[in-house]
Formats: sequence, structure tokens, C-alpha cells
Amino acid sequence: MPICLPWFVYQKKRQLERDTRLIGIQFRDAIASVLTGMKAGYSVENAFFEATRDMELLYGKKSLITGELTRIKKGIKNNVPIEKLIFKMGKETGNSDIQDFAEVFAVAKRSGGNMTDIMGKTITVISQKMDVEKEIDVLISAKRMEARIMNMVPFFIIFYISITSSGFFAPLYHNLFGVLLMTVCMGFYVFAYLLSERIVNIHV
Repeated sequence: MPICLPWFVYQKKRQLERDTRLIGIQFRDAIASVLTGMKAGYSVENAFFEATRDMELLYGKKSLITGELTRIKKGIKNNVPIEKLIFKMGKETGNSDIQDFAEVFAVAKRSGGNMTDIMGKTITVISQKMDVEKEIDVLISAKRMEARIMNMVPFFIIFYISITSSGFFAPLYHNLFGVLLMTVCMGFYVFAYLLSERIVNIHV
């Protein structure tokens, strides 16, 4: 029972990491849509408006990117600089790629650089990074599955012995020494689990 709260916190952290990665993928598609709009003659602001509609069609109104672009759209209407809105989006989502893009975008906007060319190169860099992450996932997917199976083996063993040999574990759970011993074993298991998760989760 004491592990339930740390487990919940850990799973919440993992979910945030998955959302951060997902928003990065969706952001790349959104910027590609913005780039297409700018090449068609739209201003940056109108291109973001069009990208919001495109992302609604592509990922749905309840998707992460649609919600973020909607906030950017409202900020633009309130005369907030786009680069600040994008950087805030990157900071809130925890995605470094979005923050880096916001900084490059701000510099290009102030210096009067070629926005379409810069955005095109940014999309290429983000895409290459995602391709590397996908290759790593493919290479270690088998090891990740092995680690998940090994993490569940101790529980299956305990369950199996408890069913087939009732009372076998009684000496380990009904006295102080047994409880302390199993608590230490649980600590080793948690450490091994966290170590295995860290090994198989590689970030680029």
C-alpha cells in the first residue's frame, strides 16, 4: 500500500513524458501547415489560424496541439507576439524543440530573415531527431518487452505459490522479521524496476 502513491506519481510523470513527445510530433505537423500557408501568401498570423483548423481536422478538437494552437490564436488576437506564445507553449509542455523553435523564430523575426526557409530547416531538424528516436525505439523494443516481463515475474511466482501451496509465505508476513525481510526485498525490486525503466527509455 505505501508504494501506491509513489507509483501514481511515477506513472503521472511517465504520462507527462509521453504527452511531451506527442506534442512534439503534432507541433512538427502544425509548423509544416504554417509553412504551407506562408508559401501560399498568408501572413504568419493567418498561417497559424489556418494551421489550427488543419490540426482540428488531422488530430481532432480535443488533441493537445489543437488546444495549444487555440491558445496561440487567442493570444494573437490580443496582440501578444507569436514568439512569446510559442515559447510559453514549449515551456508549459516541457518540449525543448518547441522552445528552441520559438527562439529561432524570434531572432528571424527581429532580423527580418527568410521565415519560410528558416521554418523549413527547423522542420527538417525536428524530423531527423524524431527519426532517430524511432530507430532507437525499434532497436530496443525487444529488450523493453523483456524488461517488462521480468518485472512481472516475481508477482507471478508469488501468486502461483500462494495458490498451489497455501500458507507457504505465512512465516514471511506474520512476524516482524519476515515483514522487514520482505520490505527490503520490495525495496530491491523497486530499485531494479526503476533501473530497468531508465535503461530502456533513451531520450535524444
